[in-house]
Amino acid sequence: MVQSQVVQSLTIGKLAAAGGVGVETVRFYQRRGLLGTPTRHGAVRRYGTEDVRRLRFIRQAQAAGFTLEQIRELLDLDASDDRTRARALANDRVKALDAKIVELQQARDALKRLARECGSGSPGPCPILTSFDV
Repeated sequence: MVQSQVVQSLTIGKLAAAGGVGVETVRFYQRRGLLGTPTRHGAVRRYGTEDVRRLRFIRQAQAAGFTLEQIRELLDLDASDDRTRARALANDRVKALDAKIVELQQARDALKRLARECGSGSPGPCPILTSFDV
């Protein structure tokens, strides 16, 4: 019971720490409408467990590659329980990640080939360095 009372009265600094972000990030999310701005209690705004949950959700969704606009939509969908749209957004993100993985694998393979060529001892400039020439 004491734990929930503590979490119900977090300052912005404690909220930021609980979410693994800086205070300015919390303020940025507030300006973008992703996090609410509670009323002041005295001179300080107090945040609760729902704010911590929402902040962590935003960070995890960003780590999954969702844009802030997509995150806003996901948060709105959470309130409406529209699983079909949430699933569609997730599937779109998976497709984008799959495409990025293919792109990164191609870049890795090209760099491996260049490293082999560079280590072959053949005369002339290093193929790695010349491949980045414009």
